[in-house]
Amino acid sequence: MLILSGWLLSNEFRLAGDRFAFRASEPSPNCHSHSVCLRGIVTAMGARRRQLFNIFYFLVIIGCVNTEDEKSPWKWECENSRCVKSLHDPASKEPALSLEACKMFCNEYGLLWPRPTGETNLGNFLSKININNIDIQIPKRGRSDSLLDEAGQRFRQIVSLAVPTGMSAKASGKALTIFIVNENPDIKEFSLEMDESYTLRISSMSSERVNATITGNTFFGVRHGLETLSQLIVYDDIRDHLLIVRDVFISDKPTYPYRGILLDTARNYIDVDIIKSTIDASATVKLNAFHWHITDSQSFPFVMDSRPNLSRLGAYSPSKVYTKKIIKEIVEYGLVRGVRVIPEFDAPAHVGEGWQDTDLTVCFKAEPWTTYCVEPPCGQLNPTKEELYEVLYDIYKEMAEVFKTTDMFHMGGDEVSERCWNSSAQIRSFMLQNRWDLDKASYLKLWNYFQTKAQDKAYKAFGRRLPLVLWTSTLTDYSHIENFLDKDDYIIQVWTTGSDPQISNLLKKGYRLILSNYDALYFDCGYGAWVGSGNNWCSPYIGWQKVYENRPKDMAREYSHLILGGEAALWTEQADSASVEGRLWPRAAALAERLWAEPDTDWTHAEHRMLHLRERLVRMGYKPESLEPTWCYQNEGYCYN
Repeated sequence: MLILSGWLLSNEFRLAGDRFAFRASEPSPNCHSHSVCLRGIVTAMGARRRQLFNIFYFLVIIGCVNTEDEKSPWKWECENSRCVKSLHDPASKEPALSLEACKMFCNEYGLLWPRPTGETNLGNFLSKININNIDIQIPKRGRSDSLLDEAGQRFRQIVSLAVPTGMSAKASGKALTIFIVNENPDIKEFSLEMDESYTLRISSMSSERVNATITGNTFFGVRHGLETLSQLIVYDDIRDHLLIVRDVFISDKPTYPYRGILLDTARNYIDVDIIKSTIDASATVKLNAFHWHITDSQSFPFVMDSRPNLSRLGAYSPSKVYTKKIIKEIVEYGLVRGVRVIPEFDAPAHVGEGWQDTDLTVCFKAEPWTTYCVEPPCGQLNPTKEELYEVLYDIYKEMAEVFKTTDMFHMGGDEVSERCWNSSAQIRSFMLQNRWDLDKASYLKLWNYFQTKAQDKAYKAFGRRLPLVLWTSTLTDYSHIENFLDKDDYIIQVWTTGSDPQISNLLKKGYRLILSNYDALYFDCGYGAWVGSGNNWCSPYIGWQKVYENRPKDMAREYSHLILGGEAALWTEQADSASVEGRLWPRAAALAERLWAEPDTDWTHAEHRMLHLRERLVRMGYKPESLEPTWCYQNEGYCYN
């Protein structure tokens, strides 16, 4: 005989295909007279889970439930690593699992996204918990206290969102006590070397309480542990209860230190609440960087005290700006969620609006624009003007004042046109005076002249030699990059294709890379052209599967230690506040798992979890793009090619 959680079970079982079901005898005295006792469901698992846990079945004990409380007509059982749907008879004494409860135990990683990288034991039990009885205890205190307190509040909010709109979880079940052990509570600064690892244990301490213990070496690690814990709590729509997985142990840490999203807020202004929602969703899937492309030739919405005309003339309207107060709020919002907010001031190209009265630009709004730049309006800074570098210092300094938590600064360097510079008589004269020719090689010297002076101003403005980031360009070409950019000073962000020889050759020279190859990570691709006819330049559309299969390890091979990570980019020529969430999600989550875990398996092994993640994002209030009919989510294994 087996006694499990107050249930008296016989060891008799019936064979139904590859499914085994234990039969229960009479209810134990612990069950109330108006309830019936559920039978445990034991299901043969797939090979991967058998190998991981060396077991041939799992047993789910939910507890005593009132038959009057059952809501859904459906139940699910795990067969061959798929949750199979069937009608549930409320009068039957057969146990019934909700869809989410079934999915939690029907594959190696349950409903977790991104999948953990270390030991992952999801146990065999689910316990009812009381949504109103969650206690968070932090025994070790330090400088990160306020961050942990806010992270705890966010956790409670996320748990409440596990309950679908229009439903309400019963205020009964076990109390949940969460112990957060931060071994270094005084660390609250981002860095490429920061420790984001954590361990998570969940166990039932008594009939009244479940304990979860999260241990990490920094705030950033234990914060990730809270995200994982929130994913182990599901809503049972059959009985209107929250359930938590117990007897859990997870050891986890990211593969790559930099995992981010770029959002362009200059081509189209993006509302502050959408920026915050992007950071929130990023935290949900353990992304840790928000790259803010805040200005461009189309607009300058960054409000400055020292140079107010830049935003006064450059913003689309007085209401479409980002003040210092707003930016500081967003930066702090990111810190609480473990997401660094990195400013980019793209230069010397991609400038225009806002600079009209400075006399510091050339070829602004030049026509035909196709001669001087890649998209209208054209515009580049004039490197020969000494006043320019004082303006740059002011921009950098005011960015340093508001982006206080950033551990790097993006200087742009994208799509610089020698034709634009060559159109200026003043620049041509300057070059000849320096005994330079007017060819491409000489314009690289001019660009280097600009970059060297701008670099000095950036270090002075930030008060330290922080890492600087530049886009791949003619200046960063591996054949001559060492003549211009020190590998210890600069990180190169790759936007060309994943097969570009620049990647391997830059790595061989020792340069650190962030991957944003447009053939997999540009989320603006695949829409109609906004200049001319047909589709936009980087079509076709990039599905989440291709994002998932974009493997840094394969691109870098023996130099993978120089890959810092990657970034999904959303350029907003054809996106605004109304469409950002659908463009980013859930595709950015595919990037999140690739960079967190670098799985050896392909996207098909992640599909069931991806569909759940998308449903979870909807429940949390985001507007991610739909991937498949809901029928596929409820009927696993039928929607394939």
